[in-house]
Amino acid sequence: MGELVRELFLEVFDDPELRRLDDLARLEPAAGGRLGFTTDCHVITPPIFPGGDIGRLAVCGTVNDLAVGGAEPQALSCGFVLEEGLELALLERIVRSMKAAAREAGVRIVAGDTKVVRRGEADRIYITTAGVGWIAAGTALGPERIRPGDRLLVSGPVGDHGAAVLDARGELSMEVGLDSDCRPLASLARALLAACGPGLRAMRDPTRGGLTAVLNEFARHCGCRLEVEEEAVPVREAVRGVCELLGLDPFDLPCEGVLLAVVDPAQAGQALEVLRSHPDGAHAQLIGEAGRAGEPEVVVRTPYGGQRLLDQPLGDPLPRIC
Repeated sequence: MGELVRELFLEVFDDPELRRLDDLARLEPAAGGRLGFTTDCHVITPPIFPGGDIGRLAVCGTVNDLAVGGAEPQALSCGFVLEEGLELALLERIVRSMKAAAREAGVRIVAGDTKVVRRGEADRIYITTAGVGWIAAGTALGPERIRPGDRLLVSGPVGDHGAAVLDARGELSMEVGLDSDCRPLASLARALLAACGPGLRAMRDPTRGGLTAVLNEFARHCGCRLEVEEEAVPVREAVRGVCELLGLDPFDLPCEGVLLAVVDPAQAGQALEVLRSHPDGAHAQLIGEAGRAGEPEVVVRTPYGGQRLLDQPLGDPLPRIC
């Protein structure tokens, strides 16, 4: 195990704090502000999928949770559970992918741990990541700040990650040709926060449970009816095809490179312009608004003049998707 740590993890991640092989990493605090802290477990199958792998997913998922909470991501730790017999070439590919994603996101990997379990006690590889970031003084984001009239925006097409992973599992009888949208969102979130300031009410990345889960969470916290225009939500035709084949709703499929933002109506136009001017938000759309208070539900207006309630799915219809 020591040889694996020295010759793979230390060599690839190449961080001075990690090379100390101490029981903790020491980080310099930012002046003022608060500490943001988050953790994620990643058990996706298969570990390699179109557009990414479990390593890239682990880094991006944790970075994005920090970023949409208003934190500037700084450092990550990672814990690996490896099944006996895991191919070293696969592990090296995943570790190098993590390093590349961390470099792309502008974060350091400063601590980690590795455990090996007997064959059959795990499915090849699981990764847990934790991350810290600094939240500037005066930054306050959260769904409880949403008010009637606020506008809802998404930074790009929804459902790409879920559809790509289903394709990689061989569960479809069609060629999808779709990549996961797995990417770090720190730069995009930073630009939106800088442009909107206090007018940015809340952000979230719609991972497990997709757009449906985040919208319902926001509605519960703010106590408002959230109204979404179905035709305004960007969905690729390939994703629609997968959903029609499997009887799924595109809004329920997870994304790994999209954010949902809620902004003051006076700043909606500016927010949309900022998103679309960024390479990670080129296909951003205004998709709805917060309606009257007192009815915490999500309503989707259909293209035919009707409407439907967007309820939280029961259980986990797509297990091990992230």
